[in-house]
Amino acid sequence: MSDVLELVDVSVVRDGRALVDDVSWSVKEGERWVILGPNGAGKTTLLNIASSYLFPSTGSAKILGERLGGVGTDVFELRPRIGIAGVAMAEKLPKRQTVLQTVLTAAYGMTATWHEDYEAVDEERARAFLDRLGMTEFLDRKFGTLSEGERKRTLIARAMMTDPELLLLDEPAAGLDLGGREDLVRRLGRLARDPYAPSMVMVTHHVEEIAPGFTHVLMIRQGKVLAAGPMETELSSRNLSLCFGLPLVVEHHGDRYTARGLPLGG
Repeated sequence: MSDVLELVDVSVVRDGRALVDDVSWSVKEGERWVILGPNGAGKTTLLNIASSYLFPSTGSAKILGERLGGVGTDVFELRPRIGIAGVAMAEKLPKRQTVLQTVLTAAYGMTATWHEDYEAVDEERARAFLDRLGMTEFLDRKFGTLSEGERKRTLIARAMMTDPELLLLDEPAAGLDLGGREDLVRRLGRLARDPYAPSMVMVTHHVEEIAPGFTHVLMIRQGKVLAAGPMETELSSRNLSLCFGLPLVVEHHGDRYTARGLPLGG
């Protein structure tokens, strides 16, 4: 399998501080990765590099065979091959647009409708992705009136619209109540287990948000990688404790994970 994403000795420095520090990491075709770590660990910085919107200060980053900053690399041709769903994208989208329009605009690499004429195949694709994410009843609803869970599902449908080779999810379950989280995790699990779905990278800081079908985990703390590899070997109590800086126990129930702190004196 070829590498979809390859970082070699990557650091990002801002105001003298390393947001990520000497990170080497690769994602191969078909893999589904979770980036796990506390707030401020560098998770979103890694995702911004993977999306080609942030260049490393040092080291090299190759995305879908294209080296960031390399001769002949056009990020404007690269970016449509990458699907992104997260808070930053939600903030760019007009609240007055309908759910269907919000997803359709991705076909043209835009955030708002202008004077485009969408083809029937574009609308069919948008409707199919929205149906897959349980949003068929909301096609004509304004994006700004959606609940947090409905908004998250719309963003994932939008990210899939360009048939991306890499799908990046930035804390997709953040802000959801228990029911919303479980519904989204179930839908992400279906997507992750689909052999025709793109390679996926999801950022989170809760192991309970890891959907079935995700295969690998990268743990990061203070910009440095603590562990990276298959979920079943790397998502351990020891590694999670080191990552979050306190004693934690990881438990595996069926195809889901939970974590809890040890009692004081335990």
